[in-house]
Amino acid sequence: MKRIVLATALLVTALAPPATAAASGGPVRHTGYGSLAAAYDNAGISAAGAPGSADLDGLGNSFVAEDLSAAGWGPGAPVTLAGTRLTVPHTAPGAPDNVVADGQRIRLRGSGSALTFLVTGTAAAAGGTGTLDYADGSTQSYTLTAPDWYSGPSDAMAVRVPRRNTPAGPTALDVKLYAVSVPVDTRKRLAAVTLPTVASTGGSPAPELHVFSLGLRPKPSGWTASWSTAIDDGLAPYQWTDRTLRMVEHTSVGGNRVRVRLDNAYGPGPLTVGHTTIAVRASGPDPVAKPVTLTFGGKQQVTMPAGGQAYSDPLPFTVPADRDLLVSLYLPGTVQFAPMHSQGLQDMYSTNDGGVDDAADGSEFPVNNLFGFWTVLSGVDVTGPSRSTVVALGDSITDGYASTVNGNQRWPNYLAQRLNARYGPKAPAVANEGISGNRVLTDAFNGLPNTGTAGVKATARLDRDVLSQSGVRTVVVLEGINDVNSDSSAADVIAGLKQIAATAHSYRLRVVVGTLTPTAGCGCTNPARAAARDTINAFIRDNGGAFDAVADFDAAVRDPANPQAMLARYDSGDHLHPNGAGYRAMADAIDLASL
Repeated sequence: MKRIVLATALLVTALAPPATAAASGGPVRHTGYGSLAAAYDNAGISAAGAPGSADLDGLGNSFVAEDLSAAGWGPGAPVTLAGTRLTVPHTAPGAPDNVVADGQRIRLRGSGSALTFLVTGTAAAAGGTGTLDYADGSTQSYTLTAPDWYSGPSDAMAVRVPRRNTPAGPTALDVKLYAVSVPVDTRKRLAAVTLPTVASTGGSPAPELHVFSLGLRPKPSGWTASWSTAIDDGLAPYQWTDRTLRMVEHTSVGGNRVRVRLDNAYGPGPLTVGHTTIAVRASGPDPVAKPVTLTFGGKQQVTMPAGGQAYSDPLPFTVPADRDLLVSLYLPGTVQFAPMHSQGLQDMYSTNDGGVDDAADGSEFPVNNLFGFWTVLSGVDVTGPSRSTVVALGDSITDGYASTVNGNQRWPNYLAQRLNARYGPKAPAVANEGISGNRVLTDAFNGLPNTGTAGVKATARLDRDVLSQSGVRTVVVLEGINDVNSDSSAADVIAGLKQIAATAHSYRLRVVVGTLTPTAGCGCTNPARAAARDTINAFIRDNGGAFDAVADFDAAVRDPANPQAMLARYDSGDHLHPNGAGYRAMADAIDLASL
């Protein structure tokens, strides 16, 4: 068996069934465990004053229990990540709290759209192939890799804490836990999961994959994402105290019930929202009727741990299609480094600091100032005639950069209008997950405050921004121009787009990919970059089945007399971003049947 902290070895032995040697005389494999907790064979979390009680990495180092608790990740704490509810191990510091993956078979009953693992790697990124067993006797293989707990990237982290416990006590060094998801067949019920066996590299200590928790993401249940936005900078460079924010969200489809998603992605600590309300907007900050309170587990106040999310309880509420909503958040106490989407292109409304809870105010809402980004709120879901969601994954051109503020002139807005006109109340919802400056291949944000607004790379943000969206059936991808303009090769961008498509296909989603729009005249381009764009577009148009359909955005907005340039009437003036008319032309270029 893998190494066990001696102080707790008897507990693990009592919980675990006997191990069975392989017939060939090879490595020992476990016959099965009734739960993940029953298989815990390693202690990776220790109290600051008792560093010797845990050894995560074989070198005597571990997570500091007090730091995890300060982040809202104390023993037994529930954490929602990318739509999946997980539970922090219910164990005291120094007791076994994770499984060193080595082929253990864990009983796991239930159904869902994805299985999420709370994991980390030690000594290096660690991974391998495991198996999902279904109740009907069928199986499915999956690949799981956990980045290293301190050298791994920030783009997939669930939580980061500032210290690790060494044999001599806590030392300043950022260490991370990760949430990694694999697809599950929504038509079947799971019976068990077999954890991967990690191949040895011959080094000492060997890389290990540590599994702390498992959770099934719920299957689609009638909810669609009428509005959404992606967290980009992650941490707003502001501090608010006892303030109410009133934000505007433009719906794509309507419904008869509503819920909202609050987000503390990349947050360094817990974030409390004291009161959340929703209303249909009349004009400015004024609602049509008095705002209605949303609850979370029956309570008005909700606290999200660092990195976590919160979904409100379903609320009977008539949400109109293609209309503005007002969602108000009262933030009690002091909030610093709140998650944000920086390119709102919409006036939002705020009270002054030191105020009272104004979330339920009507026309008397005391506006102290305007701001132009979404914060904490990341989604509005509805139930109704619509049964599916189209997610637009992209960069600033999907984000609507350079379109009219308060105009709702992003191409996903126009796409939603086309779908509503064609299909009426049964039209698919459209969720805009564009991030200005986003790239396919490179993170422009490392999870620290004020370090950029271009977000996590597209290949790494799929789980949070696409796969966990309510009712998602199709993703429209328009990414790559920022990679090209940063001198990434066409081959690398193409490989990244194919990776995005393969991941989406593994979740049974349709993938529509857009060609890259013209850039001639923009200071961001040159002949080599233009050639790379042309190569990428040629591949997209003749992709050999890598994608389900193509939206030729390039052809929709280019100048026939100069195909490398945007048609003047579609150009915002910077020769890179379309204007409102250009965004409408892009939406018109999408074959609705392809969605």
